[in-house]
Amino acid sequence: MATLTETRLLKVDSYWEEARAMLALAWPIILTNLAQTAMTATDVMMMGWLSPDTLAAGALGSNLYFTPMFFGMGLVLATSPMLAKELGTNRHSVREVRRTVRQGLWLALIISLPLWLILWHTEEILLLMGQRPELAREAGRYMHALQWSILPFYGYIVLRSFVTAFERPGWATIVVVFAVAFNALADWCLMFGKLGFPALGVVGSGLATTLSNVLMFTGLAIVVLREKQFRRYRLFGRFWRADWQRLSQIVRLGLPIAAIVVFEVALFNGAALLMGLIGASSLAAHAIAIQISAIAFMVPLGFGQAATVRVGRFFGANDPEGIRRTGWTAYMLGVGFMTLTALVMLLAPRLLISGFIDIHDPRNEEVVRLAVTFLAFAALFQIADGAQAVGSGNLRGLHDTTMPMIYAAIGYWGVGMPLGAWLAFRAGYGGAGIWTGLFLGLAVVAVLLLGRWVRRGRWGSGKIG
Repeated sequence: MATLTETRLLKVDSYWEEARAMLALAWPIILTNLAQTAMTATDVMMMGWLSPDTLAAGALGSNLYFTPMFFGMGLVLATSPMLAKELGTNRHSVREVRRTVRQGLWLALIISLPLWLILWHTEEILLLMGQRPELAREAGRYMHALQWSILPFYGYIVLRSFVTAFERPGWATIVVVFAVAFNALADWCLMFGKLGFPALGVVGSGLATTLSNVLMFTGLAIVVLREKQFRRYRLFGRFWRADWQRLSQIVRLGLPIAAIVVFEVALFNGAALLMGLIGASSLAAHAIAIQISAIAFMVPLGFGQAATVRVGRFFGANDPEGIRRTGWTAYMLGVGFMTLTALVMLLAPRLLISGFIDIHDPRNEEVVRLAVTFLAFAALFQIADGAQAVGSGNLRGLHDTTMPMIYAAIGYWGVGMPLGAWLAFRAGYGGAGIWTGLFLGLAVVAVLLLGRWVRRGRWGSGKIG
């Protein structure tokens, strides 16, 4: 149990002070999220410079890569609320923190092994799915270089959870910004054969991503080994010492998080596939609208990740007032930001679209028209998406992950996907129907999570749970 002095170190006296503390923690996390998005965008852009077939092969490989990769990421993300709670319970905890980080790294290795085995057979899997043999072959070559990035990326996530639990996420931001710059340079050298390197094409992109993730993990490992506040934890000491109990705790907390991530990723992948059935213009317009939404989403996602840490710290300190204040502050900041982006989407859609396509080219007229329509739905979608991101982060800080997983299954696959498909193909609304399904699915999840937060937040008696 936290002492009075330790609790006061977390304590703020007003929502304004909490907002300042939340922003101080969240902005480096948001920059990290945006930087990681920029890394993916760089890969896609340079693949497009090579050839349309290279871009298609890379897209096939990426679609197969991301779902299992996100599942494993969800598992290791469980280290974040566990570390936050431990530090909230005892600010000077060393052994318990080290146990969680060590077993988080163990889990990163354990989950990487079967994923490597599956992804090694990317070409065979894509052929079974009916993809063109030449594209499947290129995607397989790409994956043979890319798949090794999984382990260092998971290791980076665990170490990022560690430094963020101390409300020092700036180190992770510094490391990932260097990695983004390195990834762009490595893409240019290895894909196009610059500065004396061989021209490896799509394989060079996969290798660049793997090397960038190794850089991210190595950079953050150096920080935790050398920085005064962190080095006393000796995170890598006796690394091979088993701790099955702590590993089991991480898995139990992480499995629902992993399921939530997969449900959401699969929903958006499914929506893209349905758009492809409607037509090329609908798919292109959808890609533009969803990319704009994804960039904006990095902000409430960052607030949700910050809320996990601060709610978890107050949870460990058994401080109901602190939990309530930080949770509602995260909601106000996350949903408030998404309300502003929704207004921009409604008032200046063509300006946003012009960053992706020439809106004055007559050949793009249909794509622009559809993208404007989809952005109107995305404006509603923004608010629901922001609310569910923050709500999930709040509840994760309370180690409450099972019910949010059930809510995600209900909202995304019980409502969003079937309703979107019905509206698109049976009711005849096309792409607008799919976006309506996305919005309503996210809205259901957001409302259910908010209700769960309110029920968990009846802390007037001082009891949490």
